Amino acid sequence: MNHPASASFSAHNALLSMPFPADFTPGAHSAVSTCLRVDAAEKVTLITDRTTAPIAASLAQELAANGCRWNAFVLEDLAPRPLVDMPGNVLADMESSDVSIFAVQVQRNELRSRMQMTEVVNRRRMRHAHMVNITPQIMCEGMRADFHLVDRLSRKIIEKARRARTVRATTAAGTDITATMNPEYKWLKTSGIISRDKWGNLPGGEIFTTPGEVNGTFVVDGVVGDYLCARFGLLEAAPLIIEIKANRIDACHSDNQELRDEFWAYTHTDENSDRVGEFAIGTNLGVDHVIGNILQDEKFPGIHIAFGNPYGEHTGATWYSSTHIDVVGLRFNIWIDDELIMRDGKFLVEP
Repeated sequence: MNHPASASFSAHNALLSMPFPADFTPGAHSAVSTCLRVDAAEKVTLITDRTTAPIAASLAQELAANGCRWNAFVLEDLAPRPLVDMPGNVLADMESSDVSIFAVQVQRNELRSRMQMTEVVNRRRMRHAHMVNITPQIMCEGMRADFHLVDRLSRKIIEKARRARTVRATTAAGTDITATMNPEYKWLKTSGIISRDKWGNLPGGEIFTTPGEVNGTFVVDGVVGDYLCARFGLLEAAPLIIEIKANRIDACHSDNQELRDEFWAYTHTDENSDRVGEFAIGTNLGVDHVIGNILQDEKFPGIHIAFGNPYGEHTGATWYSSTHIDVVGLRFNIWIDDELIMRDGKFLVEP
Protein backbone atom coordinates (compact mmCIF):
# COMPACT_ATOMS: atom_id res chain seq x y z
CA MET A 1 0.00 0.00 0.00
CA ASN A 2 1.13 3.56 -0.65
CA HIS A 3 1.14 6.30 2.00
CA PRO A 4 -2.18 8.14 1.88
CA ALA A 5 -3.23 11.07 4.01
CA SER A 6 -4.77 10.19 7.36
CA ALA A 7 -8.40 10.43 6.17
CA SER A 8 -7.68 8.02 3.34
CA PHE A 9 -5.69 5.70 5.59
CA SER A 10 -8.56 5.58 8.09
CA ALA A 11 -11.16 4.93 5.36
CA HIS A 12 -8.95 2.27 3.80
CA ASN A 13 -8.69 0.29 7.03
CA ALA A 14 -12.32 0.86 8.03
CA LEU A 15 -13.61 -0.51 4.72
CA LEU A 16 -11.38 -3.57 4.90
CA SER A 17 -12.71 -4.40 8.37
CA MET A 18 -16.36 -3.62 7.64
CA PRO A 19 -18.78 -6.57 7.25
CA PHE A 20 -21.01 -6.74 4.19
CA PRO A 21 -23.47 -9.26 2.72
CA ALA A 22 -21.86 -12.05 0.72
CA ASP A 23 -24.43 -11.32 -2.01
CA PHE A 24 -22.44 -8.16 -2.85
CA THR A 25 -19.33 -10.10 -3.83
CA PRO A 26 -20.31 -11.17 -7.39
CA GLY A 27 -21.23 -7.59 -8.32
CA ALA A 28 -18.09 -6.17 -6.70
CA HIS A 29 -15.91 -8.70 -8.51
CA SER A 30 -17.63 -7.82 -11.78
CA ALA A 31 -17.00 -4.10 -11.19
CA VAL A 32 -13.29 -4.47 -10.41
CA SER A 33 -12.30 -7.36 -12.66
CA THR A 34 -14.74 -7.35 -15.61
CA CYS A 35 -15.88 -3.75 -15.98
CA LEU A 36 -12.77 -1.83 -14.89
CA ARG A 37 -10.20 -4.59 -15.55
CA VAL A 38 -7.98 -3.26 -12.76
CA ASP A 39 -4.39 -4.41 -13.11
CA ALA A 40 -2.25 -5.15 -10.06
CA ALA A 41 0.25 -2.52 -11.24
CA GLU A 42 -2.37 0.26 -11.22
CA LYS A 43 -3.61 2.69 -8.57
CA VAL A 44 -7.30 3.23 -7.73
CA THR A 45 -9.19 6.03 -5.93
CA LEU A 46 -12.31 4.71 -4.16
CA ILE A 47 -14.82 7.40 -3.10
CA THR A 48 -17.83 6.58 -0.94
CA ASP A 49 -20.03 7.87 1.87
CA ARG A 50 -21.31 6.48 5.15
CA THR A 51 -24.57 5.18 3.70
CA THR A 52 -22.86 3.31 0.88
CA ALA A 53 -19.90 2.08 2.94
CA PRO A 54 -20.94 -1.62 3.03
CA ILE A 55 -21.02 -1.68 -0.78
CA ALA A 56 -17.68 0.14 -0.87
CA ALA A 57 -16.36 -2.47 1.57
CA SER A 58 -17.15 -5.21 -0.95
CA LEU A 59 -15.30 -3.22 -3.61
CA ALA A 60 -12.40 -2.68 -1.21
CA GLN A 61 -12.08 -6.43 -0.64
CA GLU A 62 -11.86 -6.97 -4.40
CA LEU A 63 -9.20 -4.25 -4.72
CA ALA A 64 -7.22 -5.80 -1.88
CA ALA A 65 -7.46 -9.24 -3.49
CA ASN A 66 -6.34 -7.72 -6.79
CA GLY A 67 -3.10 -6.49 -5.21
CA CYS A 68 -3.28 -2.99 -6.67
CA ARG A 69 -2.56 0.20 -4.75
CA TRP A 70 -5.70 2.02 -3.68
CA ASN A 71 -6.79 4.89 -1.48
CA ALA A 72 -10.29 5.35 -0.06
CA PHE A 73 -12.26 8.42 0.99
CA VAL A 74 -15.54 8.74 2.92
CA LEU A 75 -17.04 12.10 1.95
CA GLU A 76 -18.56 12.95 5.34
CA ASP A 77 -15.09 12.66 6.90
CA LEU A 78 -13.88 15.41 4.57
CA ALA A 79 -16.65 18.00 4.10
CA PRO A 80 -20.27 18.80 5.03
CA ARG A 81 -23.01 17.35 2.82
CA PRO A 82 -24.42 18.34 0.44
CA LEU A 83 -21.01 19.02 -1.08
CA VAL A 84 -20.31 22.48 -2.44
CA ASP A 85 -17.06 21.23 -4.02
CA MET A 86 -15.40 17.85 -4.29
CA PRO A 87 -12.82 17.75 -1.44
CA GLY A 88 -9.37 18.73 -2.63
CA ASN A 89 -7.63 15.65 -1.29
CA VAL A 90 -9.95 13.43 -3.33
CA LEU A 91 -9.16 15.34 -6.51
CA ALA A 92 -5.45 15.35 -5.65
CA ASP A 93 -5.44 11.59 -5.16
CA MET A 94 -7.14 11.08 -8.51
CA GLU A 95 -4.30 12.95 -10.19
CA SER A 96 -2.06 9.94 -9.61
CA SER A 97 -4.63 7.18 -10.17
CA ASP A 98 -5.39 5.09 -13.23
CA VAL A 99 -8.90 4.16 -12.07
CA SER A 100 -11.56 5.77 -9.88
CA ILE A 101 -14.79 4.46 -8.35
CA PHE A 102 -17.53 6.77 -7.06
CA ALA A 103 -20.01 4.76 -4.93
CA VAL A 104 -22.09 7.43 -3.18
CA GLN A 105 -25.70 8.39 -2.40
CA VAL A 106 -25.80 11.86 -3.92
CA GLN A 107 -27.66 14.78 -2.43
CA ARG A 108 -29.46 17.72 -3.98
CA ASN A 109 -27.26 20.39 -5.61
CA GLU A 110 -24.12 18.23 -5.65
CA LEU A 111 -23.83 18.05 -9.44
CA ARG A 112 -21.09 20.71 -9.45
CA SER A 113 -18.87 18.57 -7.20
CA ARG A 114 -19.37 15.52 -9.42
CA MET A 115 -18.49 17.58 -12.48
CA GLN A 116 -15.25 18.62 -10.76
CA MET A 117 -14.46 14.95 -10.29
CA THR A 118 -15.30 13.95 -13.86
CA GLU A 119 -13.22 16.87 -15.16
CA VAL A 120 -10.18 15.12 -13.71
CA VAL A 121 -11.38 11.80 -15.15
CA ASN A 122 -11.86 13.28 -18.63
CA ARG A 123 -8.62 15.24 -18.64
CA ARG A 124 -6.51 12.31 -17.48
CA ARG A 125 -8.54 9.74 -19.44
CA MET A 126 -9.06 7.57 -16.39
CA ARG A 127 -11.25 4.48 -16.27
CA HIS A 128 -14.01 5.65 -13.94
CA ALA A 129 -16.98 3.72 -12.50
CA HIS A 130 -19.82 6.09 -11.61
CA MET A 131 -21.97 4.18 -9.07
CA VAL A 132 -24.26 7.05 -8.10
CA ASN A 133 -27.01 5.95 -5.68
CA ILE A 134 -25.92 2.33 -5.85
CA THR A 135 -28.02 0.14 -3.55
CA PRO A 136 -27.93 -3.43 -2.23
CA GLN A 137 -30.70 -4.30 -4.71
CA ILE A 138 -28.65 -3.03 -7.65
CA MET A 139 -25.56 -4.90 -6.44
CA CYS A 140 -27.64 -8.09 -6.54
CA GLU A 141 -29.48 -7.33 -9.82
CA GLY A 142 -27.98 -5.01 -12.45
CA MET A 143 -24.40 -5.58 -11.29
CA ARG A 144 -24.82 -9.33 -11.85
CA ALA A 145 -25.48 -8.92 -15.57
CA ASP A 146 -23.20 -10.65 -18.07
CA PHE A 147 -21.45 -7.47 -19.16
CA HIS A 148 -19.67 -9.20 -22.03
CA LEU A 149 -23.10 -10.14 -23.42
CA VAL A 150 -24.39 -6.62 -22.79
CA ASP A 151 -21.34 -5.25 -24.61
CA ARG A 152 -21.94 -7.47 -27.65
CA LEU A 153 -25.56 -6.31 -27.91
CA SER A 154 -24.53 -2.68 -27.40
CA ARG A 155 -21.96 -2.95 -30.19
CA LYS A 156 -24.56 -4.28 -32.64
CA ILE A 157 -27.09 -1.58 -31.75
CA ILE A 158 -24.59 1.26 -31.88
CA GLU A 159 -23.34 0.19 -35.31
CA LYS A 160 -26.90 0.59 -36.59
CA ALA A 161 -27.43 3.86 -34.70
CA ARG A 162 -24.26 5.47 -36.06
CA ARG A 163 -25.58 5.03 -39.60
CA ALA A 164 -29.10 6.21 -38.78
CA ARG A 165 -30.83 9.39 -39.87
CA THR A 166 -33.75 8.91 -37.47
CA VAL A 167 -34.81 6.82 -34.50
CA ARG A 168 -38.52 6.50 -33.76
CA ALA A 169 -40.01 5.12 -30.54
CA THR A 170 -43.59 4.35 -29.57
CA THR A 171 -45.35 2.70 -26.64
CA ALA A 172 -48.89 1.53 -25.94
CA ALA A 173 -48.97 4.16 -23.16
CA GLY A 174 -48.80 6.96 -25.71
CA THR A 175 -45.15 7.72 -26.42
CA ASP A 176 -44.48 8.65 -30.03
CA ILE A 177 -41.21 10.47 -30.59
CA THR A 178 -38.87 10.84 -33.52
CA ALA A 179 -35.24 11.79 -33.04
CA THR A 180 -33.37 13.19 -36.02
CA MET A 181 -29.67 12.53 -35.67
CA ASN A 182 -26.90 15.09 -36.06
CA PRO A 183 -24.00 13.42 -37.92
CA GLU A 184 -21.59 15.78 -36.17
CA TYR A 185 -22.48 14.28 -32.78
CA LYS A 186 -21.01 10.98 -31.63
CA TRP A 187 -22.83 7.91 -30.35
CA LEU A 188 -21.17 6.42 -27.26
CA LYS A 189 -21.38 2.99 -25.66
CA THR A 190 -21.35 2.55 -21.89
CA SER A 191 -22.02 -1.15 -21.73
CA GLY A 192 -20.31 -1.78 -18.41
CA ILE A 193 -16.95 -2.47 -20.06
CA ILE A 194 -15.26 0.80 -19.13
CA SER A 195 -12.43 2.26 -21.19
CA ARG A 196 -10.29 5.36 -21.06
CA ASP A 197 -12.37 6.85 -23.87
CA LYS A 198 -15.53 7.32 -21.77
CA TRP A 199 -16.18 6.83 -18.08
CA GLY A 200 -19.29 4.82 -17.38
CA ASN A 201 -22.06 4.27 -14.90
CA LEU A 202 -22.21 0.90 -13.18
CA PRO A 203 -24.26 -1.06 -13.72
CA GLY A 204 -23.66 -0.33 -17.40
CA GLY A 205 -25.80 -1.02 -20.40
CA GLU A 206 -26.70 1.82 -22.76
CA ILE A 207 -25.73 3.64 -25.91
CA PHE A 208 -26.37 7.36 -26.20
CA THR A 209 -25.83 10.50 -28.21
CA THR A 210 -26.94 14.10 -28.29
CA PRO A 211 -29.77 14.18 -30.83
CA GLY A 212 -30.04 16.74 -33.57
CA GLU A 213 -33.71 17.26 -32.79
CA VAL A 214 -36.48 15.39 -30.98
CA ASN A 215 -40.19 15.93 -31.56
CA GLY A 216 -43.28 14.22 -30.17
CA THR A 217 -44.75 12.92 -26.94
CA PHE A 218 -42.76 11.02 -24.32
CA VAL A 219 -44.78 9.23 -21.62
CA VAL A 220 -42.66 8.72 -18.53
CA ASP A 221 -44.28 5.63 -17.02
CA GLY A 222 -40.97 4.37 -15.62
CA VAL A 223 -39.05 6.92 -13.52
CA VAL A 224 -37.57 10.41 -13.57
CA GLY A 225 -33.97 10.96 -12.54
CA ASP A 226 -31.84 12.91 -10.09
CA TYR A 227 -33.36 13.51 -6.63
CA LEU A 228 -36.88 13.32 -8.07
CA CYS A 229 -36.42 9.58 -8.54
CA ALA A 230 -36.26 8.81 -4.84
CA ARG A 231 -39.04 11.28 -4.14
CA PHE A 232 -41.63 10.07 -6.66
CA GLY A 233 -40.58 6.48 -7.40
CA LEU A 234 -42.34 4.38 -10.03
CA LEU A 235 -44.68 6.37 -12.25
CA GLU A 236 -46.74 3.79 -14.14
CA ALA A 237 -49.87 4.58 -12.10
CA ALA A 238 -49.53 8.36 -12.69
CA PRO A 239 -47.20 9.00 -15.64
CA LEU A 240 -45.53 12.28 -16.54
CA ILE A 241 -46.38 13.22 -20.13
CA ILE A 242 -43.86 15.48 -21.85
CA GLU A 243 -44.57 17.26 -25.13
CA ILE A 244 -41.35 18.01 -27.02
CA LYS A 245 -41.07 20.45 -29.92
CA ALA A 246 -37.82 21.28 -31.70
CA ASN A 247 -35.84 19.55 -28.97
CA ARG A 248 -37.33 21.52 -26.07
CA ILE A 249 -40.09 20.84 -23.56
CA ASP A 250 -43.26 22.48 -24.80
CA ALA A 251 -45.62 21.21 -22.09
CA CYS A 252 -45.88 18.70 -19.23
CA HIS A 253 -48.92 16.94 -17.83
CA SER A 254 -49.50 14.55 -14.94
CA ASP A 255 -52.23 13.64 -12.50
CA ASN A 256 -49.47 14.10 -9.93
CA GLN A 257 -49.32 17.89 -9.97
CA GLU A 258 -46.44 18.01 -7.49
CA LEU A 259 -44.32 15.84 -9.79
CA ARG A 260 -45.24 17.98 -12.77
CA ASP A 261 -44.33 21.21 -10.96
CA GLU A 262 -41.05 19.86 -9.55
CA PHE A 263 -40.00 18.53 -12.95
CA TRP A 264 -40.95 21.77 -14.69
CA ALA A 265 -38.93 23.81 -12.18
CA TYR A 266 -35.91 21.51 -12.54
CA THR A 267 -36.00 21.69 -16.35
CA HIS A 268 -36.18 25.48 -16.29
CA THR A 269 -33.13 26.08 -14.11
CA ASP A 270 -31.09 27.61 -16.93
CA GLU A 271 -31.58 28.38 -20.62
CA ASN A 272 -30.80 24.82 -21.74
CA SER A 273 -32.31 22.79 -18.88
CA ASP A 274 -35.39 22.05 -21.01
CA ARG A 275 -33.36 20.95 -24.06
CA VAL A 276 -32.94 17.27 -24.97
CA GLY A 277 -29.25 16.66 -24.31
CA GLU A 278 -29.24 12.88 -24.37
CA PHE A 279 -31.03 10.27 -26.45
CA ALA A 280 -30.28 6.73 -25.30
CA ILE A 281 -31.13 3.06 -25.70
CA GLY A 282 -30.82 0.87 -22.60
CA THR A 283 -29.15 -2.49 -23.26
CA ASN A 284 -28.67 -4.23 -19.89
CA LEU A 285 -30.20 -7.65 -20.49
CA GLY A 286 -29.87 -8.44 -16.78
CA VAL A 287 -32.49 -5.79 -15.90
CA ASP A 288 -36.10 -6.88 -16.46
CA HIS A 289 -38.03 -4.27 -14.46
CA VAL A 290 -37.68 -0.72 -13.17
CA ILE A 291 -37.04 -0.31 -9.45
CA GLY A 292 -37.21 3.44 -8.83
CA ASN A 293 -33.46 4.05 -9.03
CA ILE A 294 -32.20 5.83 -12.14
CA LEU A 295 -28.73 4.27 -11.95
CA GLN A 296 -30.21 0.90 -12.88
CA ASP A 297 -33.45 2.00 -14.49
CA GLU A 298 -31.79 3.96 -17.31
CA LYS A 299 -30.13 0.67 -18.36
CA PHE A 300 -33.54 -1.03 -18.64
CA PRO A 301 -33.96 -2.15 -22.27
CA GLY A 302 -35.78 0.63 -24.11
CA ILE A 303 -35.51 4.37 -24.67
CA HIS A 304 -34.62 7.04 -22.18
CA ILE A 305 -33.87 10.67 -22.82
CA ALA A 306 -32.38 13.39 -20.66
CA PHE A 307 -32.95 17.12 -20.58
CA GLY A 308 -29.99 19.40 -19.93
CA ASN A 309 -26.24 18.85 -20.11
CA PRO A 310 -25.39 16.95 -23.33
CA TYR A 311 -21.95 15.72 -22.18
CA GLY A 312 -20.49 17.69 -25.07
CA GLU A 313 -16.94 16.70 -24.20
CA HIS A 314 -17.90 13.23 -25.44
CA THR A 315 -20.76 13.72 -27.92
CA GLY A 316 -19.42 16.87 -29.57
CA ALA A 317 -22.43 19.02 -28.67
CA THR A 318 -21.40 22.64 -28.36
CA TRP A 319 -23.93 23.82 -25.77
CA TYR A 320 -24.08 23.36 -22.00
CA SER A 321 -26.49 23.16 -19.08
CA SER A 322 -25.86 23.04 -15.34
CA THR A 323 -28.59 20.38 -14.99
CA HIS A 324 -29.23 16.88 -16.36
CA ILE A 325 -32.32 14.78 -15.67
CA ASP A 326 -33.21 11.44 -17.26
CA VAL A 327 -36.71 10.13 -17.95
CA VAL A 328 -37.45 6.44 -18.54
CA GLY A 329 -40.38 4.82 -20.27
CA LEU A 330 -41.57 1.20 -20.52
CA ARG A 331 -42.19 -1.40 -23.24
CA PHE A 332 -40.98 0.35 -26.37
CA ASN A 333 -41.16 -0.32 -30.05
CA ILE A 334 -38.01 1.14 -31.61
CA TRP A 335 -37.15 1.73 -35.24
CA ILE A 336 -33.64 2.72 -36.35
CA ASP A 337 -34.50 4.27 -39.70
CA ASP A 338 -36.88 1.61 -41.08
CA GLU A 339 -35.56 -1.37 -39.08
CA LEU A 340 -37.62 -2.49 -36.09
CA ILE A 341 -35.04 -3.42 -33.42
CA MET A 342 -37.38 -3.71 -30.41
CA ARG A 343 -41.00 -4.80 -30.10
CA ASP A 344 -42.91 -4.29 -26.85
CA GLY A 345 -39.68 -4.00 -24.86
CA LYS A 346 -37.92 -7.03 -26.36
CA PHE A 347 -34.87 -6.67 -28.57
CA LEU A 348 -35.12 -8.27 -32.01
CA VAL A 349 -31.33 -8.07 -32.38
CA GLU A 350 -29.38 -11.09 -31.14
CA PRO A 351 -26.32 -10.25 -29.01
